[in-house]
Amino acid sequence: MSSRERQGRVPMQRVALVAPRGALRAMLVEVADAGVVDLDEPPTTEIAPGIAGEELARRGIRCEQVVPLVAHDELDPDALAGAAAQLVAGDVELERKAAAAIPHGRVAALLGWVPAAALNDLRTRIEPRGAAAVALPVPVGVEPPTLLAPERRSAPFRVLVDTYGTVRYEDVDPTPFAAVAFGVMFGMMFGDVGRGLLLLALGLWARTGRGLIGRLRPGWALIVTAGGAALVFGFAYGEFFGPTGVLPSLWLVPLDEPVRLLIAAILVGAVLLGASNVIGAVNRWHEGGWRYAVYEPSGIGGMCTYAGLGMIVLGVYEHIDPMTLAGALLVVVGVTLVFAGRFVAAGGHGAGFAQASVESVDGVIRVGANVVSFARLAAFGLTAAAIGSVVWDGTTALWRPGLVALGAVLLFVVGNLVAFALEGLVVGVQALRLEYYELFSRIFGEEGRPFRPWHVAVANVDKVREAS
Repeated sequence: MSSRERQGRVPMQRVALVAPRGALRAMLVEVADAGVVDLDEPPTTEIAPGIAGEELARRGIRCEQVVPLVAHDELDPDALAGAAAQLVAGDVELERKAAAAIPHGRVAALLGWVPAAALNDLRTRIEPRGAAAVALPVPVGVEPPTLLAPERRSAPFRVLVDTYGTVRYEDVDPTPFAAVAFGVMFGMMFGDVGRGLLLLALGLWARTGRGLIGRLRPGWALIVTAGGAALVFGFAYGEFFGPTGVLPSLWLVPLDEPVRLLIAAILVGAVLLGASNVIGAVNRWHEGGWRYAVYEPSGIGGMCTYAGLGMIVLGVYEHIDPMTLAGALLVVVGVTLVFAGRFVAAGGHGAGFAQASVESVDGVIRVGANVVSFARLAAFGLTAAAIGSVVWDGTTALWRPGLVALGAVLLFVVGNLVAFALEGLVVGVQALRLEYYELFSRIFGEEGRPFRPWHVAVANVDKVREAS
């Protein structure tokens, strides 16, 4: 198994689909039906419409208005005139791909990408049509499209990464790290056993795809993860729909120890930033070789700066002078590497020196700002605890025998539902904000291209004609 396969990347093969000109349509029908080839876009989008395109235009219909279907046998002009719009749109698709083919004597070829494991099946389909799928080496400077294995355990969490961008074919897939980071950050801000159980139930409901909540099915794994993390931190805080006293605190009570919670939030942020920096350095190596990895702020130079600043803080706090000195030296090394990279990128000379100096200083300041940004984990954790405390205090203040007790119950239920909805929304946004701006900004350098196979279903012409 290759390293890409271990990372969940589907290996891609560059192919040339070659067919005699007379068999080009028949080959394209098989390729469209197989749906495993990502064909290269034509060098220009200005392709004159063929017979099918003119027929569709005559009807005043655009291709995107109908679901295209292709017929095995080519439709002549008379047949097109009486064919369903879906079949005409399907022939338009075939005309566009055929027009983009590269002619060479009596044959024509189309270039594209196919999952390596699907190449033999593709050959089996098109060879009876007189065509061939020829494996090609990957051109220099051309990167394959990215297709992540759907059977990977991290697949349900890919919506978290795909919303930000497409992972490059050569880069590390950050989905497992992103899922863990999101869960830890959400749980720290939303720690409550009762609300965590509600969130777990919502996530499992979303997975079924039923009802209004079922519309959240693409993100069900994130909801379940958030609920599980809220459950864990709820036990740590001793919160069950607020400070009800149902559970003991296993770690700390947020409102009683805010400074300790703040320090913990900063440390969690420091660990997550360090991990994202390591992934970023590996990705920079894949993107541009060792030089790019060494000199980029999100590469080894940035890692040295970040680690050095951490050693300085720890050395000063613990009064360990050798650690403080080693941290300072590491910062100098890191800033020097980043400065050298920025200086060369800026073209050198005086202007390049000034630009590199500003960017290097800005990078050091930004590292500190990024770490401090994670203080919001404690801030929103305190806010959630304070809201829960207010609701619980109001409930206990209203609790009296008789009808007044109903008011206390109503306040407890409505107050917790409102807090659950508002805090869940705000905390979710804040967790995503930290994920994308603080962590992914280090991991992603260049965005990849998703694998988009061309697929048009093959139709039974008689059935389509009857339906129309």
